[in-house]
Amino acid sequence: MSERHTALRSMHDLGLAAWFGGSLMGALGVNGAAAKIDDSTQRLPVASAGWARWTPVNAAAIGAHLAGAVGELVTESPRVAAQSGVAKMSTVKTALTVGALAVTGYSRLLGMKLQKAGGPPVEGATEPNYQTPSNVASSQRQMKLLQWAIPALTGALVVVSAYMGEQQKPGQVFRGMLGRAGGLMAAPAAIGKMAGMGANKRPMAMAGK
Repeated sequence: MSERHTALRSMHDLGLAAWFGGSLMGALGVNGAAAKIDDSTQRLPVASAGWARWTPVNAAAIGAHLAGAVGELVTESPRVAAQSGVAKMSTVKTALTVGALAVTGYSRLLGMKLQKAGGPPVEGATEPNYQTPSNVASSQRQMKLLQWAIPALTGALVVVSAYMGEQQKPGQVFRGMLGRAGGLMAAPAAIGKMAGMGANKRPMAMAGK
């Protein structure tokens, strides 16, 4: 089997880059530009239209990232089992991915709700004003937080992925495998020590009787 997995790595990295970059650009660019429109009733529709055009591309990027991530996990499964620290980082990465997916999905639901609201007067795409209906204002306040949560989570994924790339260096692999082997060798000794301590306690307890 080839040790090169260029296609999987490309899908993983390009998908994650688009997911992170698109969410950050949307929060700063799309929402920020919409707030500059003079007509307050057009700010939300313009922002919603921008996000709606990005959604299919974002979905494709997320799909590519997930396919690449799963493929890499399968191909690297022997190293996950043999190298100390890799399984832990894989768990962290999985948790961040699930969190980012959940926040992205919920944000899209809120975005669709705001899109259906029409053109109520607002201060910005995520900022209501005193004329904004209460239900729209509530969704906007949630979106104001979530728009930054997505790039935060996907940015953390970029950092974790970079760290896991460092774990693939020959020196890191060698030390990680030694650490895992040392832990496996120490386990029987620890069990034997605990068993010995238990055996020593029984005669003492009987002597006390």
